[in-house]
Amino acid sequence: MASSHPTQSSTTSGGLPLLLASLSAIGPFSIDAYLPSMGEIQTVMHTSPYALQMTLTAYMGPFALMTLWHGAISDAVGRRRVVLWGMALFALASIACACAQNIAMLLVFRALQGATAGAGMVVGRAIVRDRFHGPDAQRVMSQVSMTFAFAPAIAPVIGGWLQSAFGWRSVFFFLVLYSGVIWLICRRILPETLPREKRQTLHPIYLLKAYWTVLSSPRFLAVCLGSTFCFAGLFLYVAAAPEFLMHQLGIASTGFFWLFGPLTVGMALGAWLSGRFAGRISPTRTLSWGVGCMGAAAAGNLWFHRVHPPVLPWSLTPIMLYSFGMALAFPTLTLLALDLFPEQRGLAASCQSFISTGGAALVAVFAPLVWATSLSLATSQLAAVAIALVFVAVYWRFARDVPHAS
Repeated sequence: MASSHPTQSSTTSGGLPLLLASLSAIGPFSIDAYLPSMGEIQTVMHTSPYALQMTLTAYMGPFALMTLWHGAISDAVGRRRVVLWGMALFALASIACACAQNIAMLLVFRALQGATAGAGMVVGRAIVRDRFHGPDAQRVMSQVSMTFAFAPAIAPVIGGWLQSAFGWRSVFFFLVLYSGVIWLICRRILPETLPREKRQTLHPIYLLKAYWTVLSSPRFLAVCLGSTFCFAGLFLYVAAAPEFLMHQLGIASTGFFWLFGPLTVGMALGAWLSGRFAGRISPTRTLSWGVGCMGAAAAGNLWFHRVHPPVLPWSLTPIMLYSFGMALAFPTLTLLALDLFPEQRGLAASCQSFISTGGAALVAVFAPLVWATSLSLATSQLAAVAIALVFVAVYWRFARDVPHAS
């Protein structure tokens, strides 16, 4: 390896989770930071609310599609190179978004953002599994999740401040600055964790066989779909945030912290507890408690909004509890999927991210159909976690039938 690259010892286990969380936070920042600006974008570009909502779908679709490739490419050329190129291209796409003159241009450049934003998230998961094993892997993945949890709370607050002070274009210039700083840090300290002797080929026949092996695995599909539906129950409220907060709860565009603050607290606490459980409590029990907490939160959310109109803070309390359960379960779900294919972790991380982000893209399309009332949102959340529970049960059913299953 070239001497200009940092060695693994140059990045401590404490600093690496922070860096990987910062890379993963590109996604939430790209989604959440511009939510307070949607009203101005709609007015300035003379577009409809549905067309504006499509800027989220335009981002999520390419994001999901390209996650299929980020990890596979990193299996062939190394983790570090994919991260650096991804961040550089994302910065260029963000400049183009900031300069867009109409909704069509913004849709195209949002798609380019989505195509590059997932590189750090996907490859970061493979980096964790490259360097850490057993309880250490769960602990580090929890540290990444805990740090990452602050992005959904910070992003809309920063976006609201920028919107109030400078207008909607400043939000995208902020993304340029953020991704540029992350690129510089990665260029200096991000280690290459995949030795050349362990790299895979990008030959089309090999890739087709590898993708088929991963995506036809019942256990892999079950655990990934379980994780996807868990996240869908939370992302539904993120996609519906302007409608839910500004119209149903009467919160100003600078008050998105009312949603993302409790969400962050829940995720941070859940991720912290998952790390504490590593090596002390079995992954099965940790996962069961996480899914159970999500189910209880969603059921309580539905009950409250059947009886009461939306009101602060009670309409947001179940969301905090739901995010706590999701963060408690997520590190285990991620590692269960990656451990099924130890020789192809990058490709497995790509497939896992493709399924989850594809589901999020569908949620972004589905959200306008159910965001009219708080009751319909709560009903959809409970349905999502119920489906997630079915897939988790299917995973464990298949795992019992396979010797030495993860």
